[in-house]
Amino acid sequence: MIPDSILSKVVKPARYTGGEWNMVAKDWESAEVKVALAYPDVYDIGMSNLGISILYDILNRQSGVLAERVYAPWVDLDAEMRQANLPLGAIESRRPVRDFDIVGFSIGYELAYTNVLNMLHLAQIPERAAERTDAHPLVIAGGSCALNPEPMADFIDLFVLGDGEDVIVELVDLFRRWKKGGAGRKEDFLRQAVALPGIYVPRFYEVSYGAQGGIAGFRPVIPEAPARIRRRLITKLPPPVSRPIVPYVQVVHDRGAIEIQRGCARGCRFCQAGMIYRPMRQRPPEEIVGAVGDLVSNCGYDEVSLLSLSTGDYPGIKDLIGALTRRLSGRYVSLSLPSLRLDPLSVELADSLPGRRKSGFTFAPEAGTDRLRRVINKTLPQVDLLQAIEQACQREWLGLKLYFMVGLPTETMEDIEGIVELVRMVRREGRKHSNRGLQVRVTVSTFIPKPHTPFQWLPMEREETLRPRIELLRTGLRKAGANPSWGNPGVSLLEAALSRGDRRLGEVIHRAWTLGCTFDAWNERLRADLWLKAFEDCGLSPADYAYRQLGMDEVLPWSHVDIGVSASFLRREYQRALKGEETADCRRGACAGCGLESQVEGCHSRFDPADGPPKERS
Repeated sequence: MIPDSILSKVVKPARYTGGEWNMVAKDWESAEVKVALAYPDVYDIGMSNLGISILYDILNRQSGVLAERVYAPWVDLDAEMRQANLPLGAIESRRPVRDFDIVGFSIGYELAYTNVLNMLHLAQIPERAAERTDAHPLVIAGGSCALNPEPMADFIDLFVLGDGEDVIVELVDLFRRWKKGGAGRKEDFLRQAVALPGIYVPRFYEVSYGAQGGIAGFRPVIPEAPARIRRRLITKLPPPVSRPIVPYVQVVHDRGAIEIQRGCARGCRFCQAGMIYRPMRQRPPEEIVGAVGDLVSNCGYDEVSLLSLSTGDYPGIKDLIGALTRRLSGRYVSLSLPSLRLDPLSVELADSLPGRRKSGFTFAPEAGTDRLRRVINKTLPQVDLLQAIEQACQREWLGLKLYFMVGLPTETMEDIEGIVELVRMVRREGRKHSNRGLQVRVTVSTFIPKPHTPFQWLPMEREETLRPRIELLRTGLRKAGANPSWGNPGVSLLEAALSRGDRRLGEVIHRAWTLGCTFDAWNERLRADLWLKAFEDCGLSPADYAYRQLGMDEVLPWSHVDIGVSASFLRREYQRALKGEETADCRRGACAGCGLESQVEGCHSRFDPADGPPKERS
């Protein structure tokens, strides 16, 4: 428990005090299995993570299971805890994390890796799995980063790959039976757990490396371990959480949230989420309407966000908004639709939302020309884009935020000029409808090739290649009257190296942490120089991971992880990209043959979101 004398010295002490509305406090002594759900960032960000909220709800509904939360202490509390030798504790009971049976990390961003180590250290749990004894908690991890688990393999006992709703219950039940049976060696439990679909135990696999630095082989060392680990996939989404914890401090997404569908069939070739969360799975509209009503009643939110990777693709989205508008009538609650495409339908949808102030849109064209958008399979013709802008201006929307990438495959200076020209056209359209014009903000980031995407084999563009493109873009956007913001190139190099890394990067991550690297995702905290020193001290280079063209038949660090999307599909999409050929959304055209069609019945049902629910193909 953190004493008041320490809390009085830190910013936002309410991050650590607990007692929030809808918090679950179970009896410690009667719980058979105690789980600490850990998020490797500050409370303000972690409390907006839907995955933690879902698992917290599921686990606490289980008889005999207790689930509590723990977040990364900010640097001020970190220093105070070290000085006072205070162990990191969970929020609900204030019990030390080391006293739990299981510590489960949700890792959605590579730059949170050092925070995982730091939280283990503050919890007085050895960082490396090999140094932990049977008396220490089982340390597990899930989230999108778990689908290339190798960089964190030295520190995690067990990875959960894919959808966690079912497998977490199975895993905890298995742990309970093992514990009741006498709780022998943790090794015995892991041998049982590795047989569960979607479970990866790094210590049961051996990696060998070739003379050129790549992976020569990857093999299981016990008979129970499968050669490839298939991610868990739930075909029917469980009921959404309608009684989440309401924080006492303002968090990043300070509103209610309901996931209306999971997955995306658009097939953008740069997008990891679009591949690893396939196929599309929708919640029934009546379930969503009921959950939104319950959420507002249980939490008092005045805004509810309908979450999805592509919200406008929900079948019958217009009817859903109409039903929600009627349900929320007179309650002064607004709706928001994140992740809309820049097209006329999205403008119409946004304009129909109840209680929504017409402040601005956020869209991601990603590239400045139709040619390059075909390469990345972002099927967004410029004529449709401009039509959407015209409609937004006519409906008196005030601002527009646009996201673009530089360094995309096959990109030329003409594509960069296309971004500038597109912004100019947007600005001109705004001035047609208002003397003030349309406020346009532009955010530019560097393309990073990600595992399990058609671009996973490609190198990231080097900084010297990007520099003239960025300068052209910077000058052109300023002349066009836009307000550009830029991603940190040091962050991009590090993210690329970590996302495509192998097991050898464990030493680098640990060395960077010992040098003082934490909260690397925060610009003011990132120490790129210390990370470069960590790579050098370990005899490795981030360039070898970020800038190398990978062989199409090479064993990749994540080749043993089967996400359901086949390698042959990714190779085919890679070749189509180089030819500038689009692949249609498989629910509007022919099945793309990604591999999931043999695993999930009806995963490519056809639909038009304006016409209602999807129709099975004849």
